[in-house]
Amino acid sequence: MREHFQFLQSFLKNPMQVGAVAPSSPDLARKMIEDVVADKENVVIEIGVGTGAITRFLQKKIPDRKSYLGIEIENSFVERLNIEFPQLNIVCDDACDTRQIIQKEGLGKVSYVISGLPFVVLPEKVSEGILREVDELMKEGCMFRTFQYFHGYNLPPARKFRQALDEKYGKVERSSLILKNVPPAYTLTWQT
Repeated sequence: MREHFQFLQSFLKNPMQVGAVAPSSPDLARKMIEDVVADKENVVIEIGVGTGAITRFLQKKIPDRKSYLGIEIENSFVERLNIEFPQLNIVCDDACDTRQIIQKEGLGKVSYVISGLPFVVLPEKVSEGILREVDELMKEGCMFRTFQYFHGYNLPPARKFRQALDEKYGKVERSSLILKNVPPAYTLTWQT
């Protein structure tokens, strides 16, 4: 319950950064990490860790700190996350600097980028900056997975986002609708 309160509080304080009123459900979190097999040469990057709703499930797949990097810009979330997940490497930083952070942390090849960020409501400059970082990782053979809520899936910004990534990485793989989430959502996966 505390996690939901902290999430809602952060949403009300800055809706353009948080982008949702509740953390991802267990069903959505499990779908987001499906097929992830992490090790030092198949590093998982989680951008927009939030309150750790996906991280809670992902941690079971992470063998050590060199196999995972979580990036979250909201300091209050990071403080709590580092207490809850001391075995994981979660930093308070800007995802627009992802490759620089990876290099600083001395990590191996990134094979997975999992994102809980609300790309279609982020300021365009921020969204473009993060997607430039993702693009560089995708060039090296990576999987990128994010989600979009059902109610906004067919709105022009959401379609534009998918179309831009489809043009770079091929047709998106969309999951079936995950009804047990508030609001219901699809996961979207691109693989190079």
